[in-house]
Amino acid sequence: MADPTTSTSSPFDLVILGAGSGGYACALRAAQLDLKVALVEEDKIGGTCLHRGCIPTKALLHAAEIADGARNGAAHGVRTTFEGIDTEALHARKDKIVGQLYKGLTGLIGQADIEVVTGRGRLVDAHTVSVETSEGTREVTGTTVVLATGSYAKTIPGIELGPRVMTSDRAMSLAEIPQRVAVLGGGVIGVEFASMLRSFGAEVTIVEALDRIVAGEEPAISKQLTREFKKRKIKTLTSTKVSSVDADDSRAVVHLEEGDPLEVDLVLVAVGRGPRSEGTGLEDAGVATERGFVPTDERLRTNVDGVRAVGDLVPGPQLAHRGFAHGIFVAEDVAGLEPAPVEDVTVPKVTYSDPEIASVGLTADGAKGVLGEGREVETVTYPLGGNGRSLIRGASGSVTLVREKDGPVLGVHMIGLGVSELISEAQLAVGWEAHPEDITPLVHAHPTQSEALGEAAMLAAGRPLHAHA
Repeated sequence: MADPTTSTSSPFDLVILGAGSGGYACALRAAQLDLKVALVEEDKIGGTCLHRGCIPTKALLHAAEIADGARNGAAHGVRTTFEGIDTEALHARKDKIVGQLYKGLTGLIGQADIEVVTGRGRLVDAHTVSVETSEGTREVTGTTVVLATGSYAKTIPGIELGPRVMTSDRAMSLAEIPQRVAVLGGGVIGVEFASMLRSFGAEVTIVEALDRIVAGEEPAISKQLTREFKKRKIKTLTSTKVSSVDADDSRAVVHLEEGDPLEVDLVLVAVGRGPRSEGTGLEDAGVATERGFVPTDERLRTNVDGVRAVGDLVPGPQLAHRGFAHGIFVAEDVAGLEPAPVEDVTVPKVTYSDPEIASVGLTADGAKGVLGEGREVETVTYPLGGNGRSLIRGASGSVTLVREKDGPVLGVHMIGLGVSELISEAQLAVGWEAHPEDITPLVHAHPTQSEALGEAAMLAAGRPLHAHA
């Protein structure tokens, strides 16, 4: 890897501010296309996703799945018991996975001859980033600057973080499993941590201001997740606002605008993520922002010529794989390949709770709004109870397919154990504007959960096999 303080005699083709999912993907693809790249990062390459988000949380959620398997072994004829969580070993395995991926990623960056500039960067103008390194200030110039500064865990105004009140950044490194937890926020992060902590043995209550949890999903999905959480004794309080939180060294009390207060051992603030744009020089450089986000056109160009933006900084779903796609797109666009823009509607979403949720495309209501009057939307739902592999695994749930009448698939919405691994086929169907009739001839291996997607397509095409029309 290049020395981060080495001066360059000529400008770079790309100067990328931030080495998270969008930034490093952009750097690697640009290097493949023989562009000269500088990658500015004040922390570790890989960003939130690798070090404080996607990877460590999924390692913990996998451990949660094993814990539940130990509890439920008798139902499958296997004598197992759950004795508790060894948090030291739990985090050691999580950190090992993160470390292995980090080592591989830094190796790729080094082999690609990408110059990594370590320090806090600030945009000076359309072609210059000033970096505060350990050896002083360095200005890095390039033909194009890519803003890839990512996002941060939001908090609630008036609620002070501390030993008993924290965001997901700290909650993924708990030294011990709390007995009682209040999760403030029923979005993706909130329900994942609620599911995980319940599997680890905690009593969990979710407090959500909206009228349902995972409000970005189909209403039926929210309803089913709430029902499954109730079976697991996870309590959900919807249409409920928090007025204040009191905490000391031994406990925390969550005061609600209506209803009895919640006395707990831990409060997890999970109210989403905000764009990390403050203090990065955008305003001084003339880059327009909206609530901290950087608006762009479909080619991810900001209002300032020569400045692009990718990932969580751009309004839309805050997902690492969207950041990857943005970064690759910008590199190819700068190189003159004229790639197709990344459309948010075709970006898949997964919530790794138990049960999992996976979706792509439009909801039924969203499809009606897009199509307008005179064009009909049809929705079919295939229950996982009719799928052999799901029954074997003890999974319940469903696959819902949204289509235009006599037209293409517009959305796929799934809930159940393992549905995260079905989303790629669903994305192909939506992205390629396939009709259900195009999917039905495809042979799905038996017995697999992927058959459920094929069955949903058959149902939508009016030729169901293992379902009632």
